[in-house]
Amino acid sequence: MTVELTVKDVMTARVVTITKDASFRAMTVALREYRVSAFPVVDDAGKVIGVVSEADMLAKEALDSEPQGMPGMIAGLLRRKEHEKARGTTASDLMTSPPIIVTPDDTLERAARLMYTRKVKRLPVVDENGHLVGIVARSDLLAVFDRSDEEILKEITDDIMLNQFLTDPTALEVTVENGVVTLAGVLETGSVAHQLLEQARHIQGVVAVRDRFSYPPENEFDVLANFPAD
Repeated sequence: MTVELTVKDVMTARVVTITKDASFRAMTVALREYRVSAFPVVDDAGKVIGVVSEADMLAKEALDSEPQGMPGMIAGLLRRKEHEKARGTTASDLMTSPPIIVTPDDTLERAARLMYTRKVKRLPVVDENGHLVGIVARSDLLAVFDRSDEEILKEITDDIMLNQFLTDPTALEVTVENGVVTLAGVLETGSVAHQLLEQARHIQGVVAVRDRFSYPPENEFDVLANFPAD
């Protein structure tokens, strides 16, 4: 049976880090030199205490020269935090803290949901003691959709239908095209059909699942894969 991929399967283990005392200029140079878009900020023990991203640093360029006294109390309150970052000169001033993190054993689904809901492009990966062990980016999570249609089809027929549901794969029509799974045919109950659809939906690399089983038309639906859109 195929093992579900976790963060440790796709993360980058070699990470460029900075300390809270790193200067704005040093971070700018490092961005260009290492071609990264963010730095985990670590303390002396190697624990992640924050993240500085390009967006954090761009606040200085965009807001530092803005005239003071912006009109409107609400507008001023909303922009105060951004202006504080714009005046920052070190990683400690600019970083987002506490950091949004994941562990190596977290599912890709959880990592993707965090990125989507928290509007971030990468997540530091930490061990049980909070020490940095890697970083995972959006592109790493999207890599699971590179699985071939043949691999997905084999997992559905062998692992799910044959091993889990004890169903003869030839009794149903299963097709996979560009990651889109279509299931058709007749099953004993609607409950079994829905369970099969749900299992297929969580297969790594599946973009969507199309329900074409034979039961009342009002129950036919397309199920999007459980992977957040950006």
